[in-house]
Amino acid sequence: METLSLRSSPSRPCCRPGVVLSIPLMDYDASRRLQWRLHDERLADVRPDTLVLLEHEPVLTLGRTTKDAHWNGLYTEPGNRGLRVIESERGGSVTYHGPGQVVGYPIVRLRQFCAGPKAYVRMLEEVLIRVLAQWGINGARVNKFPGVWVNDPADPDGPPAKIAAIGVKIARGVTLHGFALNVTVDLEPFAGIVPCGIEGCRVTSMAEVLRREVELHEVRHRIAQCFGEVFGLEWQDSPLARISHQAPSRRPQQKAGEKSGLQPPPAADVNIRARHVPGLVG
Repeated sequence: METLSLRSSPSRPCCRPGVVLSIPLMDYDASRRLQWRLHDERLADVRPDTLVLLEHEPVLTLGRTTKDAHWNGLYTEPGNRGLRVIESERGGSVTYHGPGQVVGYPIVRLRQFCAGPKAYVRMLEEVLIRVLAQWGINGARVNKFPGVWVNDPADPDGPPAKIAAIGVKIARGVTLHGFALNVTVDLEPFAGIVPCGIEGCRVTSMAEVLRREVELHEVRHRIAQCFGEVFGLEWQDSPLARISHQAPSRRPQQKAGEKSGLQPPPAADVNIRARHVPGLVG
């Protein structure tokens, strides 16, 4: 696995150092272990504020407000898609993660950036709205429903469709979990759940809105830039962008549609190396 270490040009007058870790594809359980390790490092002030960008292997995750009726349809029937179902400590209800969806996990000290969780969610929404604007997509907020919404390409005169989800956790003042932006992800799995617990919610993607493929690496690049601008972070090339320790442990077998319980995560099990990305590092 590898890191994306970038230097941004923040618009905020006071810039703090930060690090971006970019991981091509990661199992959801492994990503939780990684987040908690980075959380502990940030809490101990041995790591700067960090943004993890990755894609997940196909999985349904159940946030703290999930009800059984939000997810127990398609994925509990014989012959389903074989998706794992994992309880998560993040806020929100059920969502789907899979390849083609860029997931961002900021590990930051919240009080340095805003007054509290609601303001933090608005900042994450602003990052995603700015990213979408660079492809000419008009992203917007919908009152009482965190995330980013767009005109539904399948029904332009109907309700908006959700293009990005947000679900966070804050532990001892440091953030975990974050956002998921649908780029080229398969949208079919969303039809078998009640996305984010919102009845009648339709989910879309950048590819569906634009009616063409979108380069995932470029989306990551733009997310890092916009995040640096909104949060006033300057991305650094640093040894702290490198994590190296034991190989992943074998995960227990789980039947498709069977819910995996929420357990305290052990140490992270990834091996990440830094690389330079042209165009973002001066």
